Amino acid sequence: MTGKQVFIFGAGYSGKAFARADENADTTIFGTTRSADKFGSLRQAGIEPLRFDGALTREIGDALKKTTHLVISIAPEEAGDPVLNAAREAIAADMPALEWIAYLSTVGVYGDHGGNWVDETAECRPVSKRSVMRVAAEQDWLKLGQGIGRPVAILRLSGIYGPGRNALVNLENGTARRLVKPGQVFNRIHCDDIAGALWHLAQDDRGGIFNVTDDLPAPPQDVVAYAAALMGVTPPPEIPFDAAQLSPMARSFYGENKRVANRGIKAAGYRFRFPDYRSALDHLWASGDWRDGEARSPMR
Repeated sequence: MTGKQVFIFGAGYSGKAFARADENADTTIFGTTRSADKFGSLRQAGIEPLRFDGALTREIGDALKKTTHLVISIAPEEAGDPVLNAAREAIAADMPALEWIAYLSTVGVYGDHGGNWVDETAECRPVSKRSVMRVAAEQDWLKLGQGIGRPVAILRLSGIYGPGRNALVNLENGTARRLVKPGQVFNRIHCDDIAGALWHLAQDDRGGIFNVTDDLPAPPQDVVAYAAALMGVTPPPEIPFDAAQLSPMARSFYGENKRVANRGIKAAGYRFRFPDYRSALDHLWASGDWRDGEARSPMR
């Protein structure tokens, strides 16, 4: 992927991991944030920062004209997808170099499947309002791609973790809890595997729907216990789910129970760097970079 230009709408935690994983010295990466205060951290990740707060600026428009690979990592809102609302016409009519679009979605679109396995062919049964909006946004991006003849990759992500955002950090700062809801499991995905999957798909401009998630859906309390064992500390006590004080959003996550398979991205040839939480936590602990995801330098 030499001589390309990438534009990331919403260059947050995953977007910065994607930029840091760039191995092509001649790739230019632009990325947006709502606040100019975050420009420094974007530059540190190898991203040329631009401010986007729902309106298409001249600077963004100029960058889009030369963009070959477009990545969207902004959640939809009540009024729809903010990127499509602002830039649909520009993407359709004023991006002559565009080759490929990626939309970062969530496995939440599948809703609740009673702990059973789901893959990319499973029915979407979104429960929460945010997941209903995600399904609509996915369809809007796929429709746009069809309309302009460009491949669109939908990456459905599970719970994201990595340096600075993991059970080790939570144990150190005292926020880790072991909530127990019998039968409840979650999938997870290390940010480096989000980055790796994106670069892998971008290499061949491959479109489609892909679950980017690990091989080991597991009870959340098990992850905390494993991290505590690595650190040599006593894990926090188990708390029955019914007795836990949770925000409405946190409680809603436990209203959906499924095991998410990742056959699609593996069939596309991607091999996970961290196929389960154990290998990822082992690496984070051994490498010593588990505390701060911002401290890692770009690869290029």
